Amino acid sequence: KFLYLFIFFSLPIISQTKLLSWNIQNFGKSKSNQEIAFIANTIKDYDIIAIQEVVAGNGGAQAVARLADELNRKGAKWDYRISAPTSSITKGTERYAFVWKTRNAKLKGKPWLEQKYHLEIEREPYFATFDIKGKTITVASFHAIPKNKYPETEIKYFKLLTQEYPTLNLVFTGDFNCSQS
Repeated sequence: KFLYLFIFFSLPIISQTKLLSWNIQNFGKSKSNQEIAFIANTIKDYDIIAIQEVVAGNGGAQAVARLADELNRKGAKWDYRISAPTSSITKGTERYAFVWKTRNAKLKGKPWLEQKYHLEIEREPYFATFDIKGKTITVASFHAIPKNKYPETEIKYFKLLTQEYPTLNLVFTGDFNCSQS
C-alpha cells in the first residue's frame, strides 16, 4: 500500500538537528488521510524535511499543507514552503517542499529554484537556507532524471553550484536515481 518511498535519507547536522530527504511518489491529492498520517508519524522526529515529487497540479500544494497540519497536531510547531513548478519538459513538472520544526530551524530568506543550469538539469534543485542554533546551512533538494537517462550527467553540475555559492554551507539531498556504487 505504501509504495511511495523511493529515497529515504537521514543526516544528523549541527548539534543533533536531523535532516530527512524523501521522494514521496506523486505527492498530491491521491494521498489518503491514512497515508498522510503515516508520513507524519514517520517524519515527526526529524527537524527539516526535503520532499521531492510534489505534484505540480492535482493537489500537491494541498497535500503538503495537510502534512504540516497533521504534524502540528503532534506537539511541535511546523512550517513549510513549496517551490514553483520545475521547468522539466520531458517528464512533466513537479514541485519540491521543505517542512521544518520552527523551534529547531529558522528559514532565512526565501527558498528558490536554482536556474543557473536549468538547461543542463531537468528538474532544477530547490534551495532553502536555515539558521540552526546560530549556524547556517543551505539545503538543496533535487530529483534527478531516471537511471536509464544517466542522472550523473546532471549531478556533475553540483560541483559548479558550490562555486556559484562559495559562502554557503551547501547540503545536497534528494532522489539522485543512481545506484549506490
